[in-house]
Amino acid sequence: MRIKCIALDLDGTTLNSRGHLSERNKAAVERALREGIQVVVASGRSLHSLPEEILKIPGIRYAITSNGAAVYDLVEKKCLCQYKMTQESVEEILACMEAEDVVFETFIDGKPYAEQAYVEEPVRFGAAERAIPYIQKTREPVEGMQGFIKSHRTELDCIDVVVKSEEQKQKLWKILEKRAEDVYITSSVRQLLEISHRKAGKESAVKFLTELLGIAREELAAFGDGHNDSGLLRYAGIGFAVGNASAECMDAADRIVSSNDADGVAEGIESILSVLLEQLQDF
Repeated sequence: MRIKCIALDLDGTTLNSRGHLSERNKAAVERALREGIQVVVASGRSLHSLPEEILKIPGIRYAITSNGAAVYDLVEKKCLCQYKMTQESVEEILACMEAEDVVFETFIDGKPYAEQAYVEEPVRFGAAERAIPYIQKTREPVEGMQGFIKSHRTELDCIDVVVKSEEQKQKLWKILEKRAEDVYITSSVRQLLEISHRKAGKESAVKFLTELLGIAREELAAFGDGHNDSGLLRYAGIGFAVGNASAECMDAADRIVSSNDADGVAEGIESILSVLLEQLQDF
């Protein structure tokens, strides 16, 4: 069946390790759009932290953001679907973290906020050096994030818990699974435990969007690298994991392509377009 939609994770997948879009990946995306394929952003990023390199590509109309907590029409500038966290789950998350050495991020209507100390010194809290410009450019610093979250507890798209180690992340993940209801939990990078409404997730969001657009599941291709992409890749008619992907993401994929630093997304899109060309020639 012909691929009519491509869902692209950004960080670690479509963007290279420096957080930029390569010329080859850009050319492949633009070619797919010219061929009439709908190219959709499917990111853990909030709406207001999507990169200009992606947003400037003519033809990209839809964005799945905050790990599926919100879906936007970028042309009409409107939210098509949104899942806000429940007040009860927010309060339980904060209670679970009360004795932990963690800080927080949160997104409200696509705008990201983060603990001031984390924004000022991201590496001290486990972020990679290369992530410093992204964090400091996109996050609105807040002193006293727990109080901020409490005062906005009915408005949140998601909460990110910034952890100090993988061990701490796994421990807190298990605690939240037992104690917090109505939540979807995932992780895209080592220092973040990402929590949103239970109906969120990239798989749920792409299902909503493709049904809205009249595109069958079998007509969807998806690319990813992390835990938060696994469901998306399983749902797609064909799922591509880049070579730097996590083991879980690779297990969910139908195909493995080159890494994000070796233009794996372009490699996959080019293969899709090659099949499309053969189908047209046979027609």
